[in-house]
This record gives sequence, structure tokens and C-alpha cells, in this order.
Amino acid sequence: MLFPGAPDLRGSSRLNDRPGDKANRSREKFATSCQQVWITILTKTMKAPRWLLLVLVLLSAPLIGTAGAPANPQTSARARAVLDYLESLEPRTDKRMLSGQFTDFGDRASLALPEEIHRQTGHWPALIGVDYADYAKGGITTRTPNQVALAYWHDGGLVTVSAHVYNPANPQGGGLRDKGVDLAELLAPGTATHERWLRELDELAAGLQELKAAGVVVLWRPFHEMNGGWFWWGAKEPTAFIRVWRHMFAYFTKTKGLDNLLWVYSPNHGEHTADYYPGDDCVDVVAIDAYTDLVDPENVKGYAALARLAKPFGFGEYGPHGSSNPPGDYDYRRFLAGVVANFPRTIFFMSWNAKWSPASNLHAPELFNHPWLVNREDLPPGLAGNAP
Repeated sequence: MLFPGAPDLRGSSRLNDRPGDKANRSREKFATSCQQVWITILTKTMKAPRWLLLVLVLLSAPLIGTAGAPANPQTSARARAVLDYLESLEPRTDKRMLSGQFTDFGDRASLALPEEIHRQTGHWPALIGVDYADYAKGGITTRTPNQVALAYWHDGGLVTVSAHVYNPANPQGGGLRDKGVDLAELLAPGTATHERWLRELDELAAGLQELKAAGVVVLWRPFHEMNGGWFWWGAKEPTAFIRVWRHMFAYFTKTKGLDNLLWVYSPNHGEHTADYYPGDDCVDVVAIDAYTDLVDPENVKGYAALARLAKPFGFGEYGPHGSSNPPGDYDYRRFLAGVVANFPRTIFFMSWNAKWSPASNLHAPELFNHPWLVNREDLPPGLAGNAP
């Protein structure tokens, strides 16, 4: 989430090449060409030899809906099933975008907002969000967020967890918005910063392990809005950030054995949205955070750079008005219309809490009753909750 006083990143987006981008685009162009040839032959001639049609079908199979492999090769079967489901949504013409609602930070998390949405609309959000930040103590808390996540999962809903983690270079604790942090210190063995960072990772992992033990699949969204300068990890040199992300990925997946996580890369809208992308081998889902009434390319920049990544895409955070003091008079039909018209790869959104929520604005029933939306009752049986 953006905080009051955070800089506005509504400048022009830049599709900066990262290593491998040109090769990836070449492969994409080749794949598209193969698919076009296949379609042309099947739909226009149908006179090609049987062996040629068979070869073309086999070559084109990965292009017509085959689910991608999860970033962690050891991902659990339940987590793979959730990822497969997310990847199945984009080609659909209805029931293709998960509704989502952030509950609150740390010990303030509860199901009050999802319950209010259900009261107003007759529907439960497909996805809820919690955050492990303990603002009161400047640290991490997992007990209440996990209780909320467990309750919603057992009722058949999906769960995302984020963490406004605190600055390990600050010996006093806290420091969420500290400036001048050298990310390299986090990974320097023998330093106090490194030791504090490992303790913080252990706290986060303990919370995620509790969810794993209960069978909960987590869309894990660390280091969000890394392209902005309002958090201690933000607006750094991309290579340094990527090392920190990949270190967390290896520590959680290999050292801690967390196979229930789907990793979500979620920059803020604006410039450099793909510059910090750590690689297909440690990301499962990409998202963008945006706080604006105007859901169009002029006011939500950076989508094109993310849309070309071969990952499911969504709005990791959305709120109307701006980053502070929303008045609560937003027509949420405008959000939906903007997504449908301008962000066609979107398969989920997470409305933020307080007066950013549909429950506190206008036309929530029209939003949750739209044919595009997948609400909790629309999820496949057994995808979340107790397996059948």
C-alpha cells in the first residue's frame, strides 16, 4: 500500500530490457507464428497430410492452455492445483476474475469486511488478504492473521499473505520507511544486519509453516511496491533487490521446506515495473498495485511490461481516489469497466480495506454480480478448504 506523502509513480512506463528479454520475445514471436500457421491450416485448407497436422498439433500444444510449472519444483499438489486454476482463467469469457478483499494488518485482521460484502451483495470474495506487520511493536505478528486465513480457507476461500517487514539494518526495530538501506548488508554473513534479517525470515517462515501444516495454499506477496521509494527495500539498484528476493525464495523453499507458497511479484504502477523482476524460476504470479479512480493506461502505468511476462496477472492492491483519505463515494463499476477495457490479462484483484473497500463505496452488488467475477462460491470444489 502507498502511504501519505509517497511519491506518485504516474510517469511514463518504460519497457526496459533485462537479460534474456530479447531472447524471450524471440521465442514468443516464434511460438505465435507456429500457432498462426496451425490455425491457418486447420481452418482454411484441412487438406494437409495427416502427419503434418499431427506434428503441428503437437508443436502447438503448449500454446493452448498447458499449465506452466510452478517456480518451486517441490510445490505441493494443492498449490499446483491452485496455480493451474489461476492459469485457466484468462482465456475464459466469464467467471474469469477472482474477487478479493484485504482484511487488515496484523492483529487488526478480521472477517468483518468480507462479512459486510456478503451482507450487501450475497457473495463472499474468492480471495482474502492478511499482512504479518505488527505496527504497534514495529515487528512481525502471525497469530491473528493466520487465524483469519485459516478460517477463510476452511470455508472454501483462497488466501494471500503480505508482510510490511521491518528494516533489519535498524537495531531499534521498526524502520519500515527508513532511507539509505544497503541491501547487500542483509546477505553479508557475520554482520548484525544479516543476523537480524535471518531472525525476521524465521518469524515469517514460522507463520507460513503453520498455514502449511493446516493445508493452506498461500499466495505469498513479499517486497511489494519495490519500484517505489517509500519502503526501506524500495527504489534500490535492481540487481541488489533481486539477490534479496532470490535469497528469501531459496531460504523458504529449500531450508524451510515451504511448498505451499505461490510467489507473487507486485510492483506499484508507474515506471520500472518489470526492472525488479527476479526471474521466472522464483515467481508464480505477477500483479500491480494502484490507487486511483481512473483505471486506464494513462493513470495505471506499467501494465504492458508485466503483461508480457508469462505469468497470471492481477491487481495486488486496488483502491479508489488515491493513497490516503478516500471519501468512500467511488462507483466500483468504473473499476470493473476499466479492467475489462484496458487490462485484459487480469484474473484477480485485491481491494484494500477501510474506505477503499467496495463495502464502503458504491455499487458493490453490481461489481460482485458481474459475469466476469469469480466469488468464493464459484471456486471449484476442493480447491480450497478440506480436500474432498
